[in-house]
Amino acid sequence: VLPPSSAFGAALVLMLVATSATQNDCFCPTNNLASCSSESGSCICTARGSNQRLDCSTLTPKCLLIKAEIKTKRGRSFPRPEHGFVDNDGLYNPECDAMGFFKARQCNQTDTCWCVNSAGVRRTDKGDLNMRCNELVRTSWIYIEMKHKERKTPLSESEVANSFRQLIENRYMLHPKFITAVEYKEPLIHIDLKQNISEKSYRDVDIADVAYYFEKDIQGKPIFPPDNMFGLYVNDEPLDIEEILVYYVDDKPPEFSMQRLTAGIIAVVVVVVLAIVIGITVLVVTRRRKTGKYEKVEIKEMGEMRKGQHA
Repeated sequence: VLPPSSAFGAALVLMLVATSATQNDCFCPTNNLASCSSESGSCICTARGSNQRLDCSTLTPKCLLIKAEIKTKRGRSFPRPEHGFVDNDGLYNPECDAMGFFKARQCNQTDTCWCVNSAGVRRTDKGDLNMRCNELVRTSWIYIEMKHKERKTPLSESEVANSFRQLIENRYMLHPKFITAVEYKEPLIHIDLKQNISEKSYRDVDIADVAYYFEKDIQGKPIFPPDNMFGLYVNDEPLDIEEILVYYVDDKPPEFSMQRLTAGIIAVVVVVVLAIVIGITVLVVTRRRKTGKYEKVEIKEMGEMRKGQHA
């Protein structure tokens, strides 16, 4: 089979563009990083990161491609809570009180103990059986951050916000007043759940329970029975989440010591301390050397003066 001529190839691409415009899945055949939407029956595509309109009948300029890739790989754009922390310990066998709530102090079989918040997440360093946890500190703010997989069609922030609000209200039975924010910046989604103890009635579900059910659903490990299937849709289209992080913000800041710091931060601290010690050592040695020289000069001058007197 002979390869198609350049004219035929261009016609083929144009045909693909026209086809994609008439279908629901509007996309750019020559750039999967483009953001496309149907407008008046036409498929309009723009470059991610610059919003420049693209000609999908040909290759996208390299400069726009690199800008789109940088935009895709750029760090998360939502500011995280100052005192928020994640659950790095995973599952453990907790001690619960008569109401089913976490006890403030948790221990494992090796007699290692620590203090937790009302969500059951460790908020202190680990200690021994003498560890004291005077109160169960309440988690009043849960910050959820997600990243969805790449899509051919863009989503509006209002569509995303409405879909997640309805999901959390209906599936997890949380009162809408506790869903304080749902933000969307492709491909990132941020949800705030806030619930002060003074606002929570005995009939209200706890935001910590909601976050746990939601995280398990996203991870494909639902707690609900099989007949209550989980499906995440935005504007009747499935939305696939590939990353989720849950941050817990308590009424009181966590009590982690230097042991909680990352290796990178500890390394920086060590380098700074060593630099200060070395600087002080060099200064002392230098001053001693100068002092020694001055003493030698003074002794030499005194000797010469004595010789002059005897002469």
